[in-house]
Amino acid sequence: MREFLSTLLALHWHSLLGWVWLATGIYLAGRIVWQRRSPAATLAWIMALCLIPPVGLVLYHFVGPQRVKRQKLRRMKSQALLAASNDLEALYARDASPPAWAMQHSALIEHCCGIPLSSCERVDLLDGGAATLDAIVEAVSRSESHIHLEYYIFEPDHAGLKLASALCHKARQGVNVRLLVDGVGSAHLLLRQGRALRRMLADAGVEFGVFHPTRLYGLLPLVNLRTHRKLVICDGRVGFTGGINVTDEEDDRLFPDSAYRDTHVRLEGAAVRWLQYTFLQDWIYATGRHEFAPHIVPLHAPGPHAVHVATSGPDSEGQAIHHSMVHAISIAQHRILLTTPYFVPTEPAWFALINAARRGVEVRIMVPRHSDSHLVTAAARSYYPSLLEAGVHIFEYQGRMLHAKTLVVDRGYAMVGSANFDNRSLLLNFEIALALYSESLNGQLARMFTRDLARCRPISGEEAAELWFRQLPVAVARLLSPLL
Repeated sequence: MREFLSTLLALHWHSLLGWVWLATGIYLAGRIVWQRRSPAATLAWIMALCLIPPVGLVLYHFVGPQRVKRQKLRRMKSQALLAASNDLEALYARDASPPAWAMQHSALIEHCCGIPLSSCERVDLLDGGAATLDAIVEAVSRSESHIHLEYYIFEPDHAGLKLASALCHKARQGVNVRLLVDGVGSAHLLLRQGRALRRMLADAGVEFGVFHPTRLYGLLPLVNLRTHRKLVICDGRVGFTGGINVTDEEDDRLFPDSAYRDTHVRLEGAAVRWLQYTFLQDWIYATGRHEFAPHIVPLHAPGPHAVHVATSGPDSEGQAIHHSMVHAISIAQHRILLTTPYFVPTEPAWFALINAARRGVEVRIMVPRHSDSHLVTAAARSYYPSLLEAGVHIFEYQGRMLHAKTLVVDRGYAMVGSANFDNRSLLLNFEIALALYSESLNGQLARMFTRDLARCRPISGEEAAELWFRQLPVAVARLLSPLL
């Protein structure tokens, strides 16, 4: 009798677990399908999570694709749009018949993220973390009204202390300083090791905000939905964005042999208003604070450089950076130079690169030999064989980490920003990029690419076709690429 009851009880628990497994799987599948993402990503999530539904429920909650609803700054945007009409009139006056592809590309970006084509009086490419940090500190020192900063990584190290000291000095002079950092990327600043730096900022009167703080005391952070943007806006007139965070890892003056190889951009002029608008949206969403000076988005005279600010994130279906990259690659006629630290392309981006190479466009892709994620590196190499077969040239940067995110197309178009060429940046994180319609800036970025080739090793088709036991981890990583 006792054995019969034990067997019955075991069957009961097995049945209960089976029903829990089934119900959780159905719930997860429904949630994922409701996101209406690409079929490949949807099926990958369903297969990955439904194999372990109870764990998958927790996993999906913290790293699954989600949508974010944010308040739209309608009044501020309408004022900025009115001012932006002057930019367009001035740009058209200088070039009465702009190329059709440029106008179509600009219309695509505006349709996707609502930001129109703008202009700048000055655009400077910054090569490396040391030059970028110096330029930002100088701009901060000249600020008179306000300073806004948004960073994925802001470390409490030498670089962080140098910038924080400059911010505190201006805050004591009465300048409004606001610093927004990501809850995961800037974990060191938010934990014990950053306590002294946070106290220094607070004592000086710097306003501080955290974008999506970690949950359960940091044990289960929300991995997706991060702000991966790097933004600095001084007085609404000078702005910075690109790939460089505030960390000693990117300071080539401190670590000339190991610092990340990266690229940033300094802007002056009208396009800075859209960096400002992006920051203010993120600041209000993260902190709930709406108090700003009346003229926080100042008027600018149009400049000679056509610049289009593109933003993307899980708060919009537009995917402006993704669509603009795919479109730029698709209309290329002569060359494509792509630099990215993480190469896990979406299916449209992958096909665009292959098609460009097959129609005779010179396509060159530069990636690091070893990134800071072994899984992403393995997933990237799974794309090599088909790309090489199509005629794409792949180069792996040797030694230090390659962290630049740049795209050069033909002779008159380039894109620089915070977005990597992977699913996470293009579909899941909050990102920002600059589309630059300029032969001179295109040439500068092309020369940087050529210079970096000296530290690269070209990948051959024979290397891509390695032994099966080396290819197996790569193939497995490829299956997870829609989730990376």
